[in-house]
Amino acid sequence: MYLAIKYVIFAVVATGVNIACQDLTGRIYVGMFSIYLSMFVGTLAGLAVKYVLDKKYIFYHSSKNLADDGRMFFLYTFMGIFTTLLFWGSELGFEYVFHTKSMRYVGALLGLGVGYLVKYQLDKRFVFTESV
Repeated sequence: MYLAIKYVIFAVVATGVNIACQDLTGRIYVGMFSIYLSMFVGTLAGLAVKYVLDKKYIFYHSSKNLADDGRMFFLYTFMGIFTTLLFWGSELGFEYVFHTKSMRYVGALLGLGVGYLVKYQLDKRFVFTESV
């Protein structure tokens, strides 16, 4: 149960970073494809935060060296491709239906929530296989 609570807290933190970076990017750049740029920047920022938290506090993985950490980050990112598409689809779907930034972020929150549930299972089975 403690692990689930930590995972949810970290998912909330990474989601907050993602949405904050999206919002900041959207305020800085309002030109063509600004939604896609903001989603990309937010995704990268959230990914980096979630990777560090998951690696250290969920899966208790200690990288042997920089190459090991790079391999682990690659696998972590690769497992996130499907969940990222789920999250982006939800966010863009809400944008398409409601045409407001706040509802787009609601779609992002829903997509990220479901995505993180799936991502945990993928990471546990395929990424952090040598962890405690």
